[in-house]
Amino acid sequence: MSVVPGRWRGPGLGAGPMPGRLKGRSPRLKDPLLKFPLPKFPLLKLPLPKLPLLKGPLPKLPRSKSLSLRARLVLFTSVVLCAVCAAMGVTTILVQRAHLLADLDQRVRDAAEHAQGAARHRTGGATDLSYLSEEGQTTGAVAARLDPADDTGRVTAAEVVTGDGDRTVLTAAQRAALAGLAADGTLHTRTVPGLGTYRVTAVAGETAPVLAGLPMDHVQHAVDHMAVTEAVIAGAGLLAAGGVCAVVIRRELRPLGRVAATAASVAGAPLECGEDVRLTRVPARDTDPRTEAGQVGAALNHLIDRVESSLAGRRRSEERMRRFLADAGHELRTPLASIAGYAELMGRGAADIEPGLAWRRVSAQSARMTGLVEDLLLLARLDEGRPLEAVEVDLATLVAEAVWDARAAGAGHDWRLALRVDGPAVVTGDPARLTQVVANLLANARAHTPPGTRVDVTVEATPAGTRLVRVRDDGPGIPPALLPSVFERFTRADTSRSRKPGENGGSGLGLAIAAAITRAHGGRVTVESQPGRTEFTVTLPGAAPLSTTCECPGISARTQLGGPGWRSGGRPQGRAGTEGSQRR
Repeated sequence: MSVVPGRWRGPGLGAGPMPGRLKGRSPRLKDPLLKFPLPKFPLLKLPLPKLPLLKGPLPKLPRSKSLSLRARLVLFTSVVLCAVCAAMGVTTILVQRAHLLADLDQRVRDAAEHAQGAARHRTGGATDLSYLSEEGQTTGAVAARLDPADDTGRVTAAEVVTGDGDRTVLTAAQRAALAGLAADGTLHTRTVPGLGTYRVTAVAGETAPVLAGLPMDHVQHAVDHMAVTEAVIAGAGLLAAGGVCAVVIRRELRPLGRVAATAASVAGAPLECGEDVRLTRVPARDTDPRTEAGQVGAALNHLIDRVESSLAGRRRSEERMRRFLADAGHELRTPLASIAGYAELMGRGAADIEPGLAWRRVSAQSARMTGLVEDLLLLARLDEGRPLEAVEVDLATLVAEAVWDARAAGAGHDWRLALRVDGPAVVTGDPARLTQVVANLLANARAHTPPGTRVDVTVEATPAGTRLVRVRDDGPGIPPALLPSVFERFTRADTSRSRKPGENGGSGLGLAIAAAITRAHGGRVTVESQPGRTEFTVTLPGAAPLSTTCECPGISARTQLGGPGWRSGGRPQGRAGTEGSQRR
């Protein structure tokens, strides 16, 4: 911002010389609205004042100490009670004072009328105030005669009734305090020197206007006495109410204090050590949902339960991850060792091994590693929620193809297929992934049941529009301890890393992959197992069929295949599913 010389011409301030005028923009810029350059002015460079720099750290502002909830409640209640008592006291005093003044005003009017009548019937002159000697006059009553010829209300005679019933003439100063009243009956408040505050009025008489007044001391005394009495009563009541409120608030906030102590105990628990820590709970008496503190206590207990379950889940996940890393490392190390061994043998030109056999073993071990890595990548993609292919798939054809593949791989088992549908069992999904689900379930049944086991595969349609695929075998079943976690990743009945000769154990990902793919299609997989009967059920939402005929060659709706008669006759053509293995 620059300063240019000129004259100040402000609205209402006139014109006068000024040392400079503030200019908001550079004089060389063009105004885009006016479309012409601004005039150029010589710049007046002013030196900037040198400000002393503060050395050292900045001073810390004092932090206000917040009161506790108990103290704030007691303070707020006390302030409200004080305000209520003060409002009631002031209102009572004002009402009582208005009532007393109204009574006093009426008595003043009566005294003025009496003085007016006495002046009419007495034979004295314009200064006669002898009626004040009559009985019944109020002590301290003032009476006066005004000059009828003087418009300023000059007092010609004034007397006051003393305590012993006598009359005393007022002094000039006292009469001057009563002067200036109009004889119209209006009430006024005047302070008479030596006598106090009076309520006075003046009315016209036959000879001269008369003035009557009564002291206000008893009114003020009554008001002061009432104020003192109310202050004492209100103070005592406030002290008692404040004490009772403090006791009640302290008692009612005790559950909240216990909840806070529980929260502090949980906050100080060593949760980061990873050990099984039993967290403190809020007592049952402090979890009553009918009270605010009970609601907080119940919510805190629920939160503690969630924290404990999360910690337990994290520990289980860490244990499974450690076990999986050990198993995966062993699974990968074995084929890598085989590949390295065969490569070393071929490098040394060993004559006791054929090159073709070595290459076949290297290819087999590579395929084993590739399958494990692909399973992990598939689970990662499903976790990320990547969209799958969505086309209409005939579930009957897909299951039939998977059963043919399983029969070819496990000829020692008795495979049976039943299609209990009245038309194509059409679902919307990824055909390759759905084939993998069925293939993994069949491979699981083949790998973990002895030869000769009967495996029944059923495709059904429910009235609700869902499609069911059931895989049931009469094998030994799943151990009860493993059943709740059978669909979790890296779950295996054999937790060791060893393998029997010729055993091709799985990595524990087959059923987890089947469950993840089914969830991605909006369905679910359940299992029921007991010795002699294990049944996996895949539930998928159905879709409107594209045609009214089944696309499975040689298989019609409501057909049951298997047993001795199912030995030959054209395998269905289509996509062959990949098979996985889940050790249970």
